Amino acid sequence: MPTYEFACFDCGEEFEVRASMSQKDKGLKPACPTCGSTRVTPLLSRPGINIGGKARPSSCCSGPGCCGA
Repeated sequence: MPTYEFACFDCGEEFEVRASMSQKDKGLKPACPTCGSTRVTPLLSRPGINIGGKARPSSCCSGPGCCGA
């Protein structure tokens, strides 16, 4: 199930919500776990890469031979 990141307008807390794609398509209306506000905005998150069972953030030039170098 995908994870979606949100930020609260009222307290600034950043949090994650796990929801199916059909739930997201219907419109997620999460509440901030810190203050309970529903004044939240979705954040753009970097996709992760699963290597050897561990998820790692994708980034360019993270090691030798990366990015064609």
